[in-house]
Amino acid sequence: MSSKHILFLCLFSTLSACSTIQKNTSSDWLLIDNFEHSLSKWQSVDTQNETKPQVKNPQITVIQPEQAIASVNHYLLKKPAAEGIVGNRKALSYTKLPLAVEVGQTYTFYIRINVAAFPNNHAFGLSNLTPELINKHAYDAFEPTLRVTDKTESNGLVNDGALMVKTDSGYSNIQNYTTKQSAKPLQTNTWYDVWYIVNNAAASEQGQQYDVYVKGGEFNSQTLVYKNAQFRMKREQPLIYFLANCNTGPIKKPYGNGGLKYDDLYMSEGINLSNPTQ
Repeated sequence: MSSKHILFLCLFSTLSACSTIQKNTSSDWLLIDNFEHSLSKWQSVDTQNETKPQVKNPQITVIQPEQAIASVNHYLLKKPAAEGIVGNRKALSYTKLPLAVEVGQTYTFYIRINVAAFPNNHAFGLSNLTPELINKHAYDAFEPTLRVTDKTESNGLVNDGALMVKTDSGYSNIQNYTTKQSAKPLQTNTWYDVWYIVNNAAASEQGQQYDVYVKGGEFNSQTLVYKNAQFRMKREQPLIYFLANCNTGPIKKPYGNGGLKYDDLYMSEGINLSNPTQ
């Protein structure tokens, strides 16, 4: 066979291989929950209930309706307690993922969030612990973590309500890289689309970190807002639960009971920046 024919075959093989590489689409998403039915797959526990007088099971975790253009959409509303009740420090809600994210795998997670009201203190993300250990460790059960709060930290730092990610030194606001500034506080009663790409490889292989994209508010289109946020604990174990947590703060200095709305939780293998709801 001539060198010309060999070159042609090599080129043809390369082009054929390239044609099989496809970008993930909305059909590749796996539903975790869209809250159109019940919460039967969820567990909700208040593991540090310091309310006085004590209120049994003070957290509010309910499905509520929202009138959409052509139909009624439902979402999850989560609050640490009803207005005026303080002292519920760890209001946990979690559900098992339809597939585990094994060590070495990368998955994209999608969620829509909406701040019902400030002041508040909410965190949500993924855990590699069983329910018993989630109840025991609470915040330390998280690995990839996203946070919404305007609370004042113990060191005096005042959070402003911007979406936050976890870093090795604490939390950081997501960024508007175009303006080279921190992103603005989340607008209340506004839906935000959030994609977080989770790399569950070992830390020695540049894993145990995640990137975040957002659409909504100041971000008119899907925008990278944080690169290489860090897992909280870096246990290097399969990720198996979606976890949400919130608290009212201590009785003497409560944060507030503002709610956070969740909807349309999905996961997809690899990097998938399509919208599973469209």
